[in-house]
Amino acid sequence: MTDVTANLSSDSTPATDAPFRPHTSHWGVFSARWQGGELEVLPHPGDPDPNGIIDNFPGALRHRARVSQPMVRRGWLENGPGPDDRRGRDEFVPLSWDAASDLLGAELVRVRDRHGAGAVFGGSYGWSSAGRFHHAQSQVHRFLNVAMGGYVKSVNSYSSGAASVILPHIIGDYEQLTKRNVSWEQIVAHSEIVLAFGGMALKNSMVAGGGTSKHVERGAMARASARGCQFVHISPLRGDLPEEARPEWISNIPGTDTALMLALVHTLVVEGLHDREFLDRYTVGWPVFERYLKGEADGQPKDATWAAAISGVAADTIVALARRLHGRRALITVAHSLQRAEHGEQPVWMGAVLAAALGQIGLPGGGYAYALGAIAYYGRRYNSVPIPTLPQGRNAVSEFIPVARIADMLLNPGGTYRYNGKTKTYPDIRLVYWAGGNPFHHHQDLNRLRRAFARVDTLVVHELGWTATARHADFVLPATMTLEREDIGGNTNDPLLVPMQRIAPPYGEARDDYAIFSDLAERLGAGDAFTEGRTVRQWLEHLYEPTRKALVDGNLPAPRFDEFWNSDGLMLPQAPDDGGMLRRFRDDPEAGRLATPSGKIEIFSETIASFGETDCPGHPTWLTPVQVPASSTPLILVANQPATRLHSQLDFGGHSAAAKHRGREVARMHPADAEARGIADGDIIRLFNARGACLAGVRVTDDIRRGVVQLSTGAWYDPADPKEEAPLCVHGNPNVLTRDVGTSALAQGCTGQLTTAEVERFNGNLPPIQAYDPPVASKSADAVKRGS
Repeated sequence: MTDVTANLSSDSTPATDAPFRPHTSHWGVFSARWQGGELEVLPHPGDPDPNGIIDNFPGALRHRARVSQPMVRRGWLENGPGPDDRRGRDEFVPLSWDAASDLLGAELVRVRDRHGAGAVFGGSYGWSSAGRFHHAQSQVHRFLNVAMGGYVKSVNSYSSGAASVILPHIIGDYEQLTKRNVSWEQIVAHSEIVLAFGGMALKNSMVAGGGTSKHVERGAMARASARGCQFVHISPLRGDLPEEARPEWISNIPGTDTALMLALVHTLVVEGLHDREFLDRYTVGWPVFERYLKGEADGQPKDATWAAAISGVAADTIVALARRLHGRRALITVAHSLQRAEHGEQPVWMGAVLAAALGQIGLPGGGYAYALGAIAYYGRRYNSVPIPTLPQGRNAVSEFIPVARIADMLLNPGGTYRYNGKTKTYPDIRLVYWAGGNPFHHHQDLNRLRRAFARVDTLVVHELGWTATARHADFVLPATMTLEREDIGGNTNDPLLVPMQRIAPPYGEARDDYAIFSDLAERLGAGDAFTEGRTVRQWLEHLYEPTRKALVDGNLPAPRFDEFWNSDGLMLPQAPDDGGMLRRFRDDPEAGRLATPSGKIEIFSETIASFGETDCPGHPTWLTPVQVPASSTPLILVANQPATRLHSQLDFGGHSAAAKHRGREVARMHPADAEARGIADGDIIRLFNARGACLAGVRVTDDIRRGVVQLSTGAWYDPADPKEEAPLCVHGNPNVLTRDVGTSALAQGCTGQLTTAEVERFNGNLPPIQAYDPPVASKSADAVKRGS
């Protein structure tokens, strides 16, 4: 068996003058050193706007929440694999690595040989490390493909589940639209008005898969505004655009953006301000949509008065805004958040139609930039050479689920559902293997998810910390933190490739995912196939080579791996800021045909119409949501992304902890809503509906629309009494309240952004926060086997 830990430097007793070493994370490039048992972190010197989330590292590296040794759930040891309601309520038994690997290896063989690879779910959704080799999803998928023959996978993401399905039908390749389209450079130079539906919050664009060396969004918006570009921010939350943009805030009722967009286009049409020539040349289906828009199809014109009653935005404001858009270099952006809701496909589609009606698509700084500001690599130039990528092998299992349908799958094996025009069947999953993610952060209706995880035979988790997912697992295998291993960091839209040097030794008995999987693969007879005989350092050199070769082929500086590894990073060449597929399409709609059935922008889609889905018809439509405020749940809860961490990662870090109030996540309410409930700024509140309840601190502010309460996701789920069926989360995780339903039968995306709830002041004794405390460790494995 290959020694996969070879070539790692040993620094368990660091020198007093330890140097700062380069590293990167999803929230930015940095350097760090481990000295005298303390971690120091410095942001990349070239970053004009560093992300404060890197300050979570020092307090997190040796936090008590870390998993220190392999653990197996007591009930699994006593009874073996099978459904068990004790998950999340049970004790854990510490095992040696050999004992844990022997047990898990035997269970993997049992499932593979008795039920087949199609009984294994390896979705393992999550961001985990920024490194290209220790990328947890790639590692687990490679292992399952090589050692198990494949796995049932998940597709799409919780962030863009609806958009990633509908956009290929109506405008073409999703990656091209988001990564090679309108850039921040173009906005600074050309945009005259930016209409941002859902905003462009810096807390989102400060993050990028693989890391970023320069956070440019704040500065770009400031420079564009100084030149005279107007930013119009449509959102119930004022803070979703930075002050530097000097935005005009139009506060709308959450989830009503489609109606507002329809009214803007209606105004353009009735006043003759739409670009008929562009619509005729570059789109299909406008006449069908126009009949709906004018009310000829259903008797209801989608005018400003109609939209005002739905959106809460005055009709005069809508009309004036439409007129301001005409004749200017206008950019329409639609945030991910809008499509993370019921009928989430509609605002994505309607945003494209609004941009088409203005005739701006394909112009520098104009048109449609879906999700601009949602992540740091959108709005940037594309690298012209490849970055290192770990091959995952071939998956022999063709079955998959939309990522947000995991609980449905586990609760309804053999059940059917609609997805992208097809009727599909949920597989019967016996084993779930998770590495590098925390579904108790990103999934909805957590009490339902608890019931779903109770149904499987075995749940395996690689984790660095005792998340709720780890607490529900049967096998918890301690994984290293990124700072404890070597890797290469980078992404397709940032020019800096980073040698991620190891900063500190592993915590406790933690191992790299690669080492864990190598050990298991050996037990399954696939050790050589998985490792290919390479150590970690040899894999890094192997993965670096395609990048180096591309540089050589381009007659560009191409340092050897050892030169790269001993540097602060390698600057990669980038492609011209050419506007991508939409610019090519505008310049020549025949030569630059889009990857849609018609080759054009599809305002009416024959394909989608042929699916016959009532919740996603053949053109953008206002569909009244099923869930609306009621007497028992009069407030709309916005469960958006946090500002002090990436998802739930390192929630126990100092930067995240400092933003909490009395240890809880902080919600925001409008003063009128707070006063009506006897709530004051700084109180602890209880948010509740029929699905669950949680506690949170509260900030009372007029930066939020009346009738709306906002609570970010990411606080680790912390049930007051795990033995209850629907326990109170004392820490402030809003996903105990959100609904676990798909956006529509087309995409089955996540709807976790919005739900309804009630809020009251919490007057009881405040329960302690226990989310970061390791679970009770039971007797040793030998004692359990003896029954003592």
